[in-house]
Amino acid sequence: MKRALLAGLAVSWAVLTTAAAAQAQGFPSKPVTVVVPLAAGGAVDTMVRTMLDSLRATLGQPILVENMGGAGGTTGVARVAKAAPDGYTISVGTWGTHVVNAFVYSPPYDLGKDFEPVALLPSVPHWFIARKNLPPADMKGLVAYMKENDGKVTAASVGSGGSSAVCAYYLGKITGTKTTLVPYRGGAPALQDVVAGNVDTMCDLAANSLTQVKAGNIKAYAVTAKKRWFAAPEVPTVYEAGVPGLEVTNWLAAYAPKDTPKDIVDKLNAAFRAAMADPAVAKRIADMGLEIPPPEQQTPAAFAAYLKAEMDKWGAVIRESGIKSQ
Repeated sequence: MKRALLAGLAVSWAVLTTAAAAQAQGFPSKPVTVVVPLAAGGAVDTMVRTMLDSLRATLGQPILVENMGGAGGTTGVARVAKAAPDGYTISVGTWGTHVVNAFVYSPPYDLGKDFEPVALLPSVPHWFIARKNLPPADMKGLVAYMKENDGKVTAASVGSGGSSAVCAYYLGKITGTKTTLVPYRGGAPALQDVVAGNVDTMCDLAANSLTQVKAGNIKAYAVTAKKRWFAAPEVPTVYEAGVPGLEVTNWLAAYAPKDTPKDIVDKLNAAFRAAMADPAVAKRIADMGLEIPPPEQQTPAAFAAYLKAEMDKWGAVIRESGIKSQ
């Protein structure tokens, strides 16, 4: 009887394996939905739509974009976590919506266990901006000013637990300074108040505030990266500005539900890689201020390793900070 049971299990496993292989071989045979856990019109949504024609050409099927905001992006991410693992519903989001939110919210999914990493996509650094009449002239001066005015310097953030808040805390952790966080409902009103001089500083996505910096309406102290940002090469890095280690990059990425067959993940990965390699797409991405990762970082395995490192790093930082969404 034991032998018969083992034989039955072997047959069942063979059937499942054959079915999965057949499913992967025929993928895709219908439209693929990309769930963006943010409102339409933002940087992530725009970047995905920039890739649509190339993705459609590679996969041979229509690509549908579904914007599903709410709860800082956790609603849209949860939708994909619960989707069938067949590659037809995938998620594209940011370091903020996927990594940060995994720790500042209590989402109904586990980012490390409920998804298959598909591809690392373009990224943009943060940078430290300030109202144009804030006294410090550079990043070293800003740190000194914060120490002299302990807790009195205000820092705008999108919500109380978003990427700007995490970045502001990280600055304090590395430099021994403290700011007073001023949460806003969105990036636009937060930036408007920095421009108006109603709030002192902000650790903002560089692409969001580039126009205001170029216009001289606000000042930019340093980019949170090891190399200068190509869109504003005149702004030093945090390493050059005397705050080494303060790296905060908001990268984008694609994910599929857990247990999506490897062949399907590889096909999705190939489609995203082809899009990023398309000269016309690459130019539009660069025009948005985003930087495409090197080819060796675009594979599912490379992204999985990078994702784990980011989860470990930022999980420790956020747990220590006590930052939680309110």
